[in-house]
Amino acid sequence: MSQLRFLTAGESHGIALTGIIEGIPSGVALSAELINKELARRQKGYGRGGRMKIESDEVEILSGVRWGMTTGSPVTLRIANRDWLNWERGMSAAKADAGAIPPVTRPRPGHADLAGALKYNLQDVRNVLERSSARETAMRVALGAVAKQFLASAFVGVRVGSFVIQIGSVRAEMPEGQAPLVELALKAEESDVRCFDEKASVQMKALIDTAKEKGDSLGGVFEVFATGLVAGLGSHIQWDTKLDGRLAQAVMSIQAIKAVEIGDGMAMAGQSGSESMDEIFYDSTINPPFYRKTNHAGGLEGGMTNGMPLIIKAAMKPIPTLRQPLNSIDLVTKEPIEAAYERSDICAVPAASVIGEAMTALILAQAYVEKFGGDSLKEVRHNYMNYLEYLKKF
Repeated sequence: MSQLRFLTAGESHGIALTGIIEGIPSGVALSAELINKELARRQKGYGRGGRMKIESDEVEILSGVRWGMTTGSPVTLRIANRDWLNWERGMSAAKADAGAIPPVTRPRPGHADLAGALKYNLQDVRNVLERSSARETAMRVALGAVAKQFLASAFVGVRVGSFVIQIGSVRAEMPEGQAPLVELALKAEESDVRCFDEKASVQMKALIDTAKEKGDSLGGVFEVFATGLVAGLGSHIQWDTKLDGRLAQAVMSIQAIKAVEIGDGMAMAGQSGSESMDEIFYDSTINPPFYRKTNHAGGLEGGMTNGMPLIIKAAMKPIPTLRQPLNSIDLVTKEPIEAAYERSDICAVPAASVIGEAMTALILAQAYVEKFGGDSLKEVRHNYMNYLEYLKKF
């Protein structure tokens, strides 16, 4: 069975971030410029911190691409950390540089610091925070860009996008009925907070300014969507093949995400069955001929896509690194102390929405490869077109 898998490696202040994605067929057009456009989207957003002024992420393709086309081999990517110049001895792999910078012994509430130190028997929390940092998501976005390009190249009409619907207490007003998702996403690209609602965008920025003055931080909610998906991705057969579970895990794995919702999930819990189910209709003039007039399920039923747009909402908690630190305990002295402060954002919800796109694209690419797998783009397309013909005649 064809498989698509991916891994990332690297530390926040290390030499570089690296990533590898295996299972992309040959013949997919791919360039560093295309990936860099996605990386630039992640770095934008009102409320980002000082790190974004240092880094200007650019990817280097190390393998799997020749003369602008994938070869079928694993694609290896590298993003250099410009801040490495300030951390060469502090993050050195050489034993001779041990102790070049003081250890971090004040774990920050809300971070991986304390749990990671206990798990790995570490007295220096930096060995945890460097890898658990959201800096790692730059490589996820780069790999997601590869997945997006594969989806767009092989499967007609597939589009993955996102927008912010809430920051702090300010929530955007959603259009009534079936929202024009692609249009909302395009409008959100013009907003500093990636929100399509202009009035809400202004209020969100004001809220971020207030939080910055107080040395505080803000969370929020973003929505990721995918349109043009064929019915039948994923499976109902086993718990770990259900696509909704795989997507939820992928989005939940993004740093600071604390809740994931598919479709109208939370609202449906308070409704009757007649209010929340998406009735099925048939029209022989369209392909596939089965369709819905509503999409409360968010495009997924029984762990499989049903042909409607995929809708995922994710809630991001406020960033726990604060300029006015919270209470903590020193790991060495065991005395009460203020938590350590690491350079951080005031609000990263706009960036998180772009990362959510990347993770969604990667999981969808996995599902498409599983169903229509082939070693070349031509073979994948052939398998896909045969399936569309099958659906048309069902």
